[in-house]
Amino acid sequence: MRVAIVAAIRQLPLFPTLPTKPEEITHKTALKHTLGLFQQHLMKEGKTQHTVKAFTSDLQLIAEYLGDGKPVGEFTTTNLNEFLRWMEVGRGVSCSRKTYARRVTTLKVYFKWLTGLGAIPFDPTAPVLQRSGQAPLSDILEDDEISAALSFTYTLRIAEKPDARPALLLRLLLESGIKKSETERLLLKDIVRLSKHEAVLTIRHSSPKDIYKERRMPLSADFLDVMDEYVPQYRLKETLFNCTTRNLEYILEDIGKGTGLEKKPSFEMLRWTCALRDYQASMDAEAIREKLGLSKISWVETFAKIKRLAGEQEDEN
Repeated sequence: MRVAIVAAIRQLPLFPTLPTKPEEITHKTALKHTLGLFQQHLMKEGKTQHTVKAFTSDLQLIAEYLGDGKPVGEFTTTNLNEFLRWMEVGRGVSCSRKTYARRVTTLKVYFKWLTGLGAIPFDPTAPVLQRSGQAPLSDILEDDEISAALSFTYTLRIAEKPDARPALLLRLLLESGIKKSETERLLLKDIVRLSKHEAVLTIRHSSPKDIYKERRMPLSADFLDVMDEYVPQYRLKETLFNCTTRNLEYILEDIGKGTGLEKKPSFEMLRWTCALRDYQASMDAEAIREKLGLSKISWVETFAKIKRLAGEQEDEN
């Protein structure tokens, strides 16, 4: 009898069987293992191929944010609202009101389907409301907050154990408006000095076919002064930041705490702050678009938000 039991245990599959029909989905099933069945459900409901493709893309986006291995039973109203907020103002990609509304619809249809199957006990999207009107504006740093943050990072530069990295990161993001992913890839050679008082930052792309998408932007003498302190402190040879982007996020948060800000500085906040400051400095709109690396399509809504941040209210159509 004992031999039979041992043999039975050995025959258990290493991984749980993936669902082959909707009824096999449980609260422990990963999001990625439900997509094919959800597509089949949509087609049975008479949805067009375009709708199925759009809904699938929307769910893949939430998988990008929360993880495609996340069990469907672990999705909550809170993390879905966090996803919607990130998608709208934290992702760095323009999201029109029409696209926002469709993605909310996707979530509601998907989780209603799971609830109807009995895979999850309640629908986390029920409290999530569709909204109309203009999208909320991103947080930015005001001029006095920027001055306070720069002053705080200066105290770190002259501390008993000097650290120029917070000052370098803050100035870099305020002057360039680059994204987190772009910051992570920066190399020392991407910053070329033109003289003692000026330099050019080049944002490169790994793919040869994207060489024409490279962007160049000036960096100030103040930035170069900080960089001259920073590089030898960290004994850098190739990369500009020899730490993870999460560490860089912590640095920004610490700057906010050290400055006494109620806001929590982030890559996205500083990107919008840079764009607004350039606009208020009368930089040409097309130059701002190119500096941010945005397409002409996504720039339409981004530029509208920048003007609203500048206090220029637009009429609603």
